[in-house]
Amino acid sequence: MTDLTDLGVAAIRDGVRAGTFSATEVAEAFTARVAAAKTLNAFLVETPDHALAAARAADDSRAKGEELKPLAGVPIGMKDLFCTKGVASTAASHILEGFTPEYESTVSQNLWNAGVGMLGKLNMDQFAMGSSNETSYFGNVISPWRRNDGGNAALAPGGSSGGSSAAIAARLCPAATGTDTGGSIRQPAAFTGIAGIKPTYGRCSRWGVVAFASSLDQAGPMARDVRDCAIMLEAMAGFDAKDATSLQLDVPKWEAGLNASLAGKRIGIPREYRVDGMPAEIEALWQQGIDWVRDAGAAIVDVSLPHTKYALPAYYIIAPAEASSNLARYDGVRYGLRDLPEGANLQEMYAATRAVGFGPEVKRRILIGTYVLSAGFYDAYFTQASKVRALIARDFDEAWKSCDLLLTPTAPSAAFALGEKSADPIAMYLNDVFTVPSSLAGLPAMSVPGGLDAAGLPLGLQVIGKALDEQSVLNAGLALEERAGFVARPDQWW
Repeated sequence: MTDLTDLGVAAIRDGVRAGTFSATEVAEAFTARVAAAKTLNAFLVETPDHALAAARAADDSRAKGEELKPLAGVPIGMKDLFCTKGVASTAASHILEGFTPEYESTVSQNLWNAGVGMLGKLNMDQFAMGSSNETSYFGNVISPWRRNDGGNAALAPGGSSGGSSAAIAARLCPAATGTDTGGSIRQPAAFTGIAGIKPTYGRCSRWGVVAFASSLDQAGPMARDVRDCAIMLEAMAGFDAKDATSLQLDVPKWEAGLNASLAGKRIGIPREYRVDGMPAEIEALWQQGIDWVRDAGAAIVDVSLPHTKYALPAYYIIAPAEASSNLARYDGVRYGLRDLPEGANLQEMYAATRAVGFGPEVKRRILIGTYVLSAGFYDAYFTQASKVRALIARDFDEAWKSCDLLLTPTAPSAAFALGEKSADPIAMYLNDVFTVPSSLAGLPAMSVPGGLDAAGLPLGLQVIGKALDEQSVLNAGLALEERAGFVARPDQWW
């Protein structure tokens, strides 16, 4: 029999239903693999009891002839940004170390209701701030991939959902939750050769998700392939009265609607995404993607998104400003870390707690955000960035008059070595150059693996769609996936 840890969400779900194997066998196989892969540092907390309890419930239901839940028998990893009742939820930060919520995030509860079990909480960039998973207080996640040049450099799995991407690529779990503020699902998916989708802003509830930038944060699934992402997204999405930004819409049947034919679709190629210094391999992959969607029946259209060049500067004003506001709650009074020097007053306790509790990148973004929100600078920075954001959204609206979807690279490079860019924040921020515009506009976007670079590392293609049109994004992703035939996986060294 195939190694159970090689199976994805659909195969596990269908196999458990058919009785090919038991849910308990699946849970035991994955929990053993998680326990044996500590070198990757992908999991902050392992929860085998949770996974096994959900599996036994599925097996009991099947034995009794009861109707199984939609995802009965499927174990996943949960990004540590989601609050999970009774299980430590730290956002990979020292300031929340030891925090155990008394409540469950809506997204995780939706998954438990669907029969999913949790293998553990996944490492990430601290408060979701980072593109390499190097800002976690609990240490780097290490990508399971290695370059084929004979070197042994430890590579970044992308960020902030690096624990999720590494765990899926290493077959530690068939799927995982991620969050995407400026590309934190799509970029790590591209770096590790998996699929990931950021849905339309508001599709998935933000309630119980530790906030970074409230107008941008959106939960989404990461998995081995497009179908598994569709299955996961159906379980995660839905209206939530506890979240004022949640969309009061029915959840579509995305899996049933999957269709790799793009006949009648117009795919836009934004000229502004051909940035200076783009590696030839990225350019070649993009052209290959264009040929693939044309082969699937799509018409190719050149489009312009003229304000794209302002997207990164606008994002790195808006996101830190919202982070500055959201992270003000971590003061040592209500929960998490408290640093109370002898004789300190309240203000000194605030300062001491935040000084030791936040990492350097979080402090950098709080300082930037506080500055652009301060008197005398609010209009010059935050107000202007908000106007640029509106212009970027308008660019997409204009583009949709001539096309149905956009196709771009996901990231400007393959995975880089840990430490290679951490000393240069600007170089790190440029990782988001292709993903930030759709985040600012709240649009659905997906990364699928398209091939390998000369060093044998994965490269991703990104599909961007109209608001609420996740189905077309998934279908285009499926068309690319079928033609790319990406089956590469990292050699196991850990």
